[in-house]
Amino acid sequence: MRALLLPALLALALPVFALPARAAELKLASWNIAWLTLRQAGDPDLPRNLTPRRPGDLQLLGGYARRLDADIVALQEVDGPEAAARIFDPAAYAFFFPEERDIQRTGFAVRRTLRVTQNPDLAALDLRPQARFSLRRGTDITVEAGGQRLRLLSVHLDAGCRDDRFSQPNPDCESLARQAAILAGWAAARGREGVAFAILGDFNRAIGGPEDDFLQALAPAGPLARVTEGLSDPCWAGARGPRRFIDHILLGGEARRWLLPDSIRVMVYAERDREWRERLSDHCPISIRLRPPA
Repeated sequence: MRALLLPALLALALPVFALPARAAELKLASWNIAWLTLRQAGDPDLPRNLTPRRPGDLQLLGGYARRLDADIVALQEVDGPEAAARIFDPAAYAFFFPEERDIQRTGFAVRRTLRVTQNPDLAALDLRPQARFSLRRGTDITVEAGGQRLRLLSVHLDAGCRDDRFSQPNPDCESLARQAAILAGWAAARGREGVAFAILGDFNRAIGGPEDDFLQALAPAGPLARVTEGLSDPCWAGARGPRRFIDHILLGGEARRWLLPDSIRVMVYAERDREWRERLSDHCPISIRLRPPA
């Protein structure tokens, strides 16, 4: 992966106050909000060392959601619509979550001006549905805008195989390989359907070049555009500089042609002390702009 040059890094990190999108454009984002829940400390379903957020933290996150100003946000680690409504204005956004009770759910927040159909969950991604902290289902929706359909899948994949080869004796790599095959099947079905689509979220994978095992597993489904390709992540960048992306947006079908060049943005937080990684999130929202044909 080549390093992101400083001017490009600033372009990613600084456009926090985005201008309103043109009517024909869609701003598509992904945001892991890290254990966003309204449950109180001591809840048996929470990790023992998890410190619930304070009301002021939720207000700060709500401010960042307003600045993000996205039309569609793929969510990860959000405990359902009630928690999402503390960050996103429920009068402006509708929420879509899978049929499960996990705290770390995937989901979507979508502007109410857009027409949305929720498709069946990609339940197969949860390889351990009976585990206390199971792997997450994929949330699958179809958005209609300007007469065009866009199929979207929000994912949060298994951690522990950030850059190892799938052939390594690592149970997390084995799980990620299985999830990659499931995603390949989902993407191939969208190709047969002839619909524009995107897979977006927390992949827990620092995807390298096209030879990366994860991309090789998806290759039979057809060409995909990875918007983070060749770039470094400025989120919580420290003295060592930017990090590698593990949050990604993959575009397939006609959606690859809808991408506005150089539209990727990372909305970094103004709060810099390390404590804010827990009080806000250890992930920053990433976004792109799409321009479907009229």
